Amino acid sequence: MHRTKASTPIDKSAEGDLLYVQVSDYVREKIYSKDWGVDEPIPSEHELMNMLHLSRGTVQKGIRQLVDEGLLVQQRGRGTFVVQPVMARPSSNRLLSFGESMSSQGIKYQTRVIECQVRPAGPLCAENLQIGVGDDFLYLSRVRYVSRRAVMFIESHLNLAACPGLEQSDFGTEKLFAAVERTSGHQIGRSEMVYTARTAGKVRGGYLECDEHAPVLELDQLVRLDDGTPFEWGSVWLPANRCVISSETQRA
Repeated sequence: MHRTKASTPIDKSAEGDLLYVQVSDYVREKIYSKDWGVDEPIPSEHELMNMLHLSRGTVQKGIRQLVDEGLLVQQRGRGTFVVQPVMARPSSNRLLSFGESMSSQGIKYQTRVIECQVRPAGPLCAENLQIGVGDDFLYLSRVRYVSRRAVMFIESHLNLAACPGLEQSDFGTEKLFAAVERTSGHQIGRSEMVYTARTAGKVRGGYLECDEHAPVLELDQLVRLDDGTPFEWGSVWLPANRCVISSETQRA
């Protein structure tokens, strides 16, 4: 039986830095195709050098790119591992805040308030919150941590006309939905959500403790009270490697 020598997945005709990009693409594909699972070490640098017939520097640079993206983590003396997401976001017909979702799963988290400031509404904010241009709204930004790792950056534009006194709440200890129901006298109603793939960018990458080019998921949402009044318009930014969206459906 004739056997052919296994070919390397690397195109050696590529010039300069393109070789390390191919290393990143090779490792990323192994992870995405589930050949290399989470919490398991990937092949060592020397093993990758032999597999791909490349220099150590090229392999190191390719691996470093995936570490910067947040797909891999290097542990001194143990090796390089595929990162395990630290929280899941169930998707269902029940409207829960992210804090309520984590609490329902038994996930302990911490909240750091970045900014809590009353501002005048611009045209887009006024349109979404159904208030007048120049009317006061509350801008609230927070970072949530699980196991001391940032798992989400939340930006909220909040309707103070619907929730008088909301700006006096301690959002480091009180959940937003609870504060809204307390100040508005209404229950939370429904939400409209749109998910979009993004790159983190410098500012949000800083809050999420990831590279500015790392992939993130932006959840743009408009949340209403039970009488239909919009009270929150904003975005939740989720690092793609630390959070997953899970869903359970049933066919009728």
